[in-house]
Formats: sequence, structure tokens, C-alpha cells
Amino acid sequence: MASVSENIGAPPGTLFYNGEVRTDRIKITLIEYNETDFFEEEFYDLSDCLSFVKPNMVKWINVEGLHRTDLVEEIGRIYNIHPLTMEDIVHVDQRPKFEDYEHYVVAIMKMISYDSKVNAEQLAIILCENTVISFQEPHNGDAFDIIRARLRQSKGRVRKLGPDYLAYALMDAVVDCYFMAIEMIGDKIEEIEEDIIDASDKKSLLQLYHLKREMIYLRKQVWPMRDMINNMIRSETTLINSTSDIYLRDLSDHVTRIIDTVETYRDLLSGIMDIYLSTNANKMNEVMKVLTIMSSIFIPVTFIAGVYGMNFDNMPELHTRNGYFITWGVMLTIIFGLMIYFKRKKWM
Repeated sequence: MASVSENIGAPPGTLFYNGEVRTDRIKITLIEYNETDFFEEEFYDLSDCLSFVKPNMVKWINVEGLHRTDLVEEIGRIYNIHPLTMEDIVHVDQRPKFEDYEHYVVAIMKMISYDSKVNAEQLAIILCENTVISFQEPHNGDAFDIIRARLRQSKGRVRKLGPDYLAYALMDAVVDCYFMAIEMIGDKIEEIEEDIIDASDKKSLLQLYHLKREMIYLRKQVWPMRDMINNMIRSETTLINSTSDIYLRDLSDHVTRIIDTVETYRDLLSGIMDIYLSTNANKMNEVMKVLTIMSSIFIPVTFIAGVYGMNFDNMPELHTRNGYFITWGVMLTIIFGLMIYFKRKKWM
């Protein structure tokens, strides 16, 4: 991870990548289509990619890799994207948001996956005239395979509608991944809950803490997405057709459902943690109860043994013929008497 301090004092619009240090080449995928024609090709050179761009077709340029800020900056220059937008694209800690510029709109969010932990990938979708440009960090795949399959096979509405519907479809695929991650986290929570009920241990507590931190992170990413989508719906830009509003409202409903689920899981994790702590406290109380009962039983016996263990010559009972057996009898009577008393009180 690059140091944030390196960018302190830099003028606004300076591109500074603060993600994982990488040296691999950036892959650019160009997809062009209309109702009848389809073209798809992968490039590692921007000029080669742009040489295949055809007019009168919807274009989707997907850039996998943000570490080459010079290439990202070159794309911004060609498509006249504001430097502040380009700065947000390469800043991987950017909060999800939507911005409406004169000739393009941009949505920035996180692409989420789950494999024993939450993985987040920076994603920016720019919608301009007849073109969608997506920037993402390469993390062994993305959520867009289903969209690519629809485009190749000409399934659904995506080949019949414009670039604004493509941008919606990409965002919808990202939100679907949130649902998948939330479902897997729900299964993990149920598993931990069963483990804690059966036998609580420190491993379960650590898993609870990790899950709670991940739910907090998800909440930070999902809450702004609702505002982002609502801003898209309210936007007066001509790049988003009014026919797409119904799809964006449906997407907003999906995000609201995710928010509700995240909040429910946070409360559930807090409840499970309370159960864990209560269970451990009850176990400790049971241990202390047993130790207290044992101490209560043996304190008077120890007192008697201490008194008659003193080596004084003038102790009256010291030379009693049956003193040893009488003392044992008294001590055993005290022990059994206290045990019967505690049993009747249901303390043991």
C-alpha cells in the first residue's frame, strides 16, 4: 500500500494511486455492439484499443488496473474527464458517490466478494456519449461475466438499449455480488452461533470480532450507494434516459434491502457476542459457586483442626481417651450437615 503522506501538499487533480503496489500490465477490454453486431477484443496498449473504436455503436471500455496513473490520465485526456474525477478513480479509499458533469456522469463504488473474509475492489463507471468506461482493480475476476455473456449471446435488453442501460446493468451486477457476500456471511454467522451454543471458545470470539468489523466495513460502503443511486435518479443529465429510471429505482430498492440485512446482521452479531460473554460469565459463576461451597464446608473443619493442632501442654481435651474419634465425628457432622443444608437451599 502506497503511503498517503506522499500526496500531502499536491495540487487538486494530481493522480496518486494509493492501492496495492503492482507491476503487471494493465488490460483494456473493448466491447462494441448494437442490436445486430458485436465486437470484443483485449488490448494492452491504449492506442491499439482506440483504433478499433467504431462510430454508431455502443462502446464499453473496461480498464483492469489503476496503478498506471499515466495510462488512466491519458484516457481522461482523450475523453475530456475532469482531473478531480481521475483523482477519485485511482484513490482506492474513495467513498461511493455519483457526480454529474457537463458531458459525462461518474459513479464510484466498491465491488465486494467474500471468501472467508470481505474483499473490496475499487470500481468507477463513467457514462459519456455512447460510451461506458469502467476502471477496476484486478483481483482475479469481477462481477461482469454475466453482462459479457448477455452481450455475446444478445440476451435480455442490454443489446437493444443504450449505454445508460449498460451502466445500470454493471451496477446491478455489483449489487448482486453484495447479496451473495451477505448470504455467505449469514451462513457463517449461523455456524458461529451454533459453535458458541455448543461450546464457546476464544476462536469463536475472534471470528465474531472479525465478522463485526466486516459488517461495519460493508455498512460504510453500502450506505453511500443508496445516496449515489438516488442522485442518479434525480440527475437531469441527458445521458440517462427517463426509461432507465425504473431500473435505477429497482436498484435503489436492492441496496436498501442490503442495508437492512447488514443492520440486522450487526444486531445479530452483537446479540451473539452478548450470549458468548453471558455464557462465559455463567460458567465462571458456577466455578466460583463450587469453590465457595467447598470453602464454606472446610473452613469450620479447618478451624477445629487448627485448634487441636496447637502444641500446648495444658489443653483440656489433649489426653481425652476418645478425643481423636470425637473430633473426627464433630468434623464429619459439620461437613454432612452443611452439605444437606446447601442441598435444601438448592445451592449445589
